Amino acid sequence: MISRVRLCRRISFSVSAIAAALLLSACGSPQDDVFPSGPITLVVNWPAGGGMDRAGRLVAEYARRHLDVPIAVINVAGSGGAIGIRHVAEADPDGYTVGILGASLVASQYINPNANAVEDIDLIAFLGPDPAALQVRADSGIDSLAEFVTTAQSEPGSIKNGNDAPGGVSHIAATLLERTANIELTLVPYRGYAPTVSAIVSGEVQSATLPVHQLIDQHEAGDVKILGVMAETRHFMAPEVPTFREQGIDLVTGDWRAIYLPNGVPEDRRAFLENLFVATMNDPEFQAAARQQSFFISPMGAADTQRFIADFDEALYPVLLDADLVKARHK
Repeated sequence: MISRVRLCRRISFSVSAIAAALLLSACGSPQDDVFPSGPITLVVNWPAGGGMDRAGRLVAEYARRHLDVPIAVINVAGSGGAIGIRHVAEADPDGYTVGILGASLVASQYINPNANAVEDIDLIAFLGPDPAALQVRADSGIDSLAEFVTTAQSEPGSIKNGNDAPGGVSHIAATLLERTANIELTLVPYRGYAPTVSAIVSGEVQSATLPVHQLIDQHEAGDVKILGVMAETRHFMAPEVPTFREQGIDLVTGDWRAIYLPNGVPEDRRAFLENLFVATMNDPEFQAAARQQSFFISPMGAADTQRFIADFDEALYPVLLDADLVKARHK
């Protein structure tokens, strides 16, 4: 889905503009309380150890350099990421609770009746995209995407695929793979990327539909094979692996990451936090550290983030509808 949604133009900030914005947002009028005056909590809506967790902790580490207060990262996982989003959506709108989430937000609102809708939260910053891929165990006897499809077609359900719960990005990727390639897999849900990685490494499942970086070490060690990347272009961490389109299957999908707040945070605090996180993601040191962890960084502020996600929603909904996954809300 990433390629079907146009990324808005990248926002740039000069060092002086960032400093001025942060200063003005923090100070306010003389009678205002200084914000922030205590710890900020950043909620990751997936378990510890996965890609979203690593991204959240990296953002917190570098954002903390702009502050005189700590940023505590907590994991509130479950229900395909929906529980963590609700935790933030229902928090006091005082600016002291922020969250990081991904594309599962958009899918979950249509699949899970207990999930929050996009309009239930306030999206303030965008990190970047994260395309999905297809991985198999090296001992599976499958050496190419074509062999994977042939096996799945000749023996429906014989391949166990590790993925998120319904609504999660790797579940959507697996479902779209089934429909696009006309195959049937046995989809085995896990609570996030980290347990899915463990499942394919241990042999609980034979394949997975995770982002490239989640299994790049195992791929390089020869324990896992990445058969294809669901992106427009090859992934910089595995340039030898062709895209699905290069192999004759028109499938482009994946994740992205954004920072959000509960609705109703006072405008001065909201502006401060937007400036804080966009400044963090434009920091060259942060970008270098993020690339070392395989993250694509393409920063955007609140307006562009909200526009991007609205466009993503418009593109994803008909795919979910066609896949008979729309159960909770209808447009």
